[in-house]
Amino acid sequence: MSANTDTTDAEATPSEADALSRAELAERVAELEDRLAAVEAETTERQPKMAIVATKGTLDMAYPPLILASTAAAFGYDVTVFHTFWGLDVLHEERSKDLKLSSVGNPNMPVPNAVGALPGMDRVTTTLMEKRIADNDTATVEELIETSLDMGVEFQACQMTIDLMGYDEDDFYDGVTTGVGAATAIRDMADADVQLLV
Repeated sequence: MSANTDTTDAEATPSEADALSRAELAERVAELEDRLAAVEAETTERQPKMAIVATKGTLDMAYPPLILASTAAAFGYDVTVFHTFWGLDVLHEERSKDLKLSSVGNPNMPVPNAVGALPGMDRVTTTLMEKRIADNDTATVEELIETSLDMGVEFQACQMTIDLMGYDEDDFYDGVTTGVGAATAIRDMADADVQLLV
């Protein structure tokens, strides 16, 4: 009888071990499913980021970073635009209203360089572009800046360039972040999903 009991105990032991490992496995699967759900939730909730560096301050080159920034913001991106060197003029409240379009060295201008170099030609080509902008009911630089700021775009003015150009922090549109250095811009770019240099 005792031999019979020993056999029953021996037979029961593997099934108990089996049941225990199945319970542990089920617990582990549930834990992994919870972790996967948390990662998926974080991924879908995370706001994508775009960082743009704007370096040019002509009328034609003011538009690309402004259009890209406002469009990305409309698609839900967290957008920062770091303006440095001549690109800083786009954020300067007075200078942004007088941006020029160069007729020299611009392969898309239907003006030969020799003619484009004549005094007053930049004013002529700028006036023609401003007329085209108005005729097509395209937003002005000022309107795009205000729209972008309303949508949460962060415009950053390079502190080194502010000092270099002798600008005052009050010269910029309300809402522009001044005093930003290259280290901040690099950190923004490193965190961004999309980085653009314009």
